Amino acid sequence: MSRVSPLIWQSDAYAVYRDSVVQGRHVARALSRTELTSNYQSPANAFQSPQVSFKFSLNGKDNEMQPGQDHVFVALPSAGATLETPVIVFGQQYVDRTPVPADTYLAPNTPLKIRLDLRPVLAAFQQQGFYQLYNGQKLYKDDLRHVFVAGNTTPLSWDFDNLINKPGLELKDPDGNGIYETTITLNAHTDAKTIARQWKQSLDVSAFPQYTSDHPLLDALYNLALEEAKRAVEPDGTFRTGQEWAGVWTRDISYSIILSQAVLQPEVAKTSLLRKVTPDGRIIQDTGTGGAYPVSTDRMIWAVAAWEIYLTTGDEEWLKKAYPIIRKSIEDDERNAYDPNSYLSFVQSYFLEPGEANPFSPVGRLTHLVRGESSFLDWREQTYPKWMQPVDIYHSENLGTNVVHYQSNQVLALMADKLNHANVASLARDRAVRIESGINGKLWLEEKGYYGQYRYGRVFQHTSPRSEALGEALTVLFGVANADRARTVVARTPVMEYGIPCVYPQTPGIPPYHNNAVWPFVQSYWGLAAAKVGNETAFLESLMAVARPAALFLTNKENFVASNGDFAGTQVNSSVMLWSLSGTLGLVYKGLFGMGFDADGLRFRPFVPQALQGTRRLTGFRYRQAVLTIELTGFGHKIRTITLDGQPLADATVPATLTGTHNIRIELADEAPAPAPQNKVVHHVAPMSPAVRYEAGRLSWTPVEGARAYQVLRNGQFVARTTEPGFAVPNPAVYTEYQVIAVDASGFESFASEPLPVQAERFQHYVQLESAAPKSTKPYKGYSGQGFVETSKTINRSLRLKVTVPAEGLYALDFRYSNGNGPINTSNKCAIRTLARGKQLLGTVVLPQRGVDEWSDWGYTNPILVSLPKGTQVLTLELEEANENMNGEINQAMLDHLRLTRVQ
Repeated sequence: MSRVSPLIWQSDAYAVYRDSVVQGRHVARALSRTELTSNYQSPANAFQSPQVSFKFSLNGKDNEMQPGQDHVFVALPSAGATLETPVIVFGQQYVDRTPVPADTYLAPNTPLKIRLDLRPVLAAFQQQGFYQLYNGQKLYKDDLRHVFVAGNTTPLSWDFDNLINKPGLELKDPDGNGIYETTITLNAHTDAKTIARQWKQSLDVSAFPQYTSDHPLLDALYNLALEEAKRAVEPDGTFRTGQEWAGVWTRDISYSIILSQAVLQPEVAKTSLLRKVTPDGRIIQDTGTGGAYPVSTDRMIWAVAAWEIYLTTGDEEWLKKAYPIIRKSIEDDERNAYDPNSYLSFVQSYFLEPGEANPFSPVGRLTHLVRGESSFLDWREQTYPKWMQPVDIYHSENLGTNVVHYQSNQVLALMADKLNHANVASLARDRAVRIESGINGKLWLEEKGYYGQYRYGRVFQHTSPRSEALGEALTVLFGVANADRARTVVARTPVMEYGIPCVYPQTPGIPPYHNNAVWPFVQSYWGLAAAKVGNETAFLESLMAVARPAALFLTNKENFVASNGDFAGTQVNSSVMLWSLSGTLGLVYKGLFGMGFDADGLRFRPFVPQALQGTRRLTGFRYRQAVLTIELTGFGHKIRTITLDGQPLADATVPATLTGTHNIRIELADEAPAPAPQNKVVHHVAPMSPAVRYEAGRLSWTPVEGARAYQVLRNGQFVARTTEPGFAVPNPAVYTEYQVIAVDASGFESFASEPLPVQAERFQHYVQLESAAPKSTKPYKGYSGQGFVETSKTINRSLRLKVTVPAEGLYALDFRYSNGNGPINTSNKCAIRTLARGKQLLGTVVLPQRGVDEWSDWGYTNPILVSLPKGTQVLTLELEEANENMNGEINQAMLDHLRLTRVQ
C-alpha cells in the first residue's frame, strides 16, 4: 500500500503512519488534529468453530465435573431440523463425535436448545437431603436456587460467578419432570460489534493543556483523550469510571490520577478520592473476591494517588486531610494482611514474659509480603486456578499488590516527614524495606528475568512463574527493582503482537478479560517503565500499542483481546474508560516530556524515540501556581539544553515555588539510546491443572491434554519429574501436601493442582466450637459435631477456646466456617477476626463470603502457623477494631470447629 504519510512503526500485525493506523483492511486516519475516521469492524463473529463446550452449574458455581472435563456439542444445523442437545445427565460427560468438515464455521443466528437431566440430583435430595458434588462438597435440597449452563461460545460464558446476571443461561423445569431446558442463540447478528465511523471534537477542552507535534494522528488521539476526560466527570464532581461503569471505584480512579488526572483535573481527583473513604476514615476496598477486604487489599493505591495530587498542586490542606486516612488504613492492613510471621514476631517481643518463648517459627516461613488478590486483576477465574477459593486468594501474596503496599508506605513516610511525625515515618519506612526485601527475595525469578505472579498454596506456598504486567511495570516505576533488574524486567517480560498481556501464558478455557487481554492503562504503565530504563524499543511499541486501539475504535476502550487486538471478544468492555484515556495523556506528560513530580519541583527527563523526532509543544500546562509553555525538540533521552524563560534551568527541574506564566524550551541531543531488546512472544495457552487423587501410596491424575511431563511438589518444593500420570509416595512421617504441575512441549507450566494432604488425619485434632459457646438455633446443615456457633458484631464477639495440644510443635490453625452474606465475586461482608493466646497475637482469621444465603456451604479459613507447647492452651477469637470490614454493619459467620494440624 503506497502512502504519502511517513511510516512511524510497523509489525506483522499493523502499521502506524504519521496520520493513520493500518491493520489489514482496517484504516483509521486523522483528518486533522481534532477529527478521526475509522472503518474498523470487529471480526469477533467470523470463523467461529461449531464445536461448543459447556458445563452445567448449580447456583452459579463450577461444580458439575472436575476442571478440564466439559460437555461438547457440534452445532451443525441441518435443513428442517431443530438443533438441540440430547438430554444430558448432570455429572456425566457428553462428547459429540460428529466430525467437523474443513472450512465449516458456526452459522449466524444458530438457535440451540440445551437439555439437562437433573433427576439424579433431585432423587438424592429426596433420599438423603443433599447431593454430593464431584469435589466432595454437599449441596442441600433447600440451597438449590438456580441451574445454569456455562460455556465457551457467546452468549455462553465461563464466568460462573456472573451467570446470575445472565438470565438467558438459566435452565428451567416448567413441567416439573426433572428435565431442565433453555434455548440460546449462537453467533447472533446482534452480537456483531461495530464502532462509530468518525470522531470530531465537540467539547471545549481549551482549559486543558494543548498539545501539538509533527504527528497529526498522535495529536488527534491526545485531543480525543482530553475530550473523553471531560466527559468522564459526573455532575457531582467525581470521575465516572467508564461509559458502562457508573460510580467511583478506588483502584480505577487512583491509577488514573497517578497517570495524568492529578495534573489535568486535580479538584475532581480530590473529590473522587474522598468519596472512597469510610465514615471512620479508612480507604474503601470497593471491589474484590469473597466480600472485598481483606481478600483484596489493593485499595492502598489510593495513597499513591493522593500523594501525586499533593506533588502536582502543593496543597498543604490536602496533605493534612489525606495523611490520617492513609495511616489508619495501613495500620489496619498491617494487622489484617501483612505476613504475620514478620509483623507479629516483631510486635510480640513487647508482650512476652521474661524467658517466654516466641510462639512463631519464622525460619523458612518469613516472606515479609502482604496478602491479598492481584491489584486490579479481581476476577478470580481469570488469573487464579479454579481450585482457589476466596480464602486461598487472601492467603496468596501477589506481585502488584505488594508493590502497591511498598509504595504506599513510602508515601506515608514522606507525608509524615512533611508533617514532622518522625516515628510514623520511621515505622513506614521499616515496613517498606521489609516488603521490598520480600518482593526481591521471594518473587524474583532469576532464570526468567522478571518477577513471578504470586505465591500461592495453603499450608505451604510456591511462586507462580507467570508474568504479571502491571506488577512488573510498578517494580520499575516505584524503584523496587534496582537499576539492573529494572532493565532486565523491561527486556524480558513477555510482550505479544498487540501489546503486553495482563498475564502470560494464558489459562485454558477462560475467555478474554484479564486472561488473554491487553489493558491500555497497563500498557501505559509499561511504556513509562520502558522510558525510565531507556528502552526505546519497548517505549515506542507501547506508544503504538496504545495509539492503535484508540484510533481504530475511536474511543479509549477498557481492554482488548491480546491474541487478535479486537475489543469485541472480551467478556466485558467499555468506551471512554477513565484509566485508558489517562494512560494516553500520561504517555505524553510523563513519557515523551518526561515529567516527574517531586515535593520540591517538577523535573524533566524527556524521552523521544527517533521515529517520533520533531518539535512538540504543550501550552497552558498548570503546575502548582505556574502556567507553562513547554517546547521539546529532537529525539533521544539526553538533554542538550533546557531553559526557563531563556535562562539555563538547573538540574532540569522547575522549582515548586515558581509562579506566573513561563516558557520552557528543551532541546534533546539527537542521540539514540543503546539498543535494548523486548521479549516478543506468540500467544500461548498453558496446560490445564491436573486433578490429583491419592490411594494406597500413590498419586494419580487423568492425563492432561498437551502435557509432555509433570512436576511433583511436596510441601511447595519440587521433588520429581515424571512423564506418567502417577507417582508413588511414601507414608508421611509428618504432615505432607502434594501438588502436580503439567508441563507442555514448550516448557510452559500449568497452575499447580490443589494441595492434597496425604494421611492428614494422623496429624489433625479438632475442637468443636459449640463447646465454647451456645450452639446456634439457625437451621443450617452440613456441620460436624453437635452444632455450630454464630459470631457477629453482637453475638459472640469474643470466643474463649480451650485447646488440648497433643504434642509440642508447629501447628496450622484454621476454622471450618460458613458465610452466606454474599456471592463469591462481589459485596463487602467478608468476616474478620483476631486469634490470640493470652496477650500474644497469633494472626488474623478471614472468613470470606461463599454464596448468597448458602449458609450450609462450609469451608476452612486461612491457616495460621504458630508454635504451641504440649498441654491445655486457651485461645481467643475476637472481633477487634482493626477487624472492621468494608460493610461496617454486617461482620458475621458461622463457626463449626477449630482444626489443629501439626506441620512440624
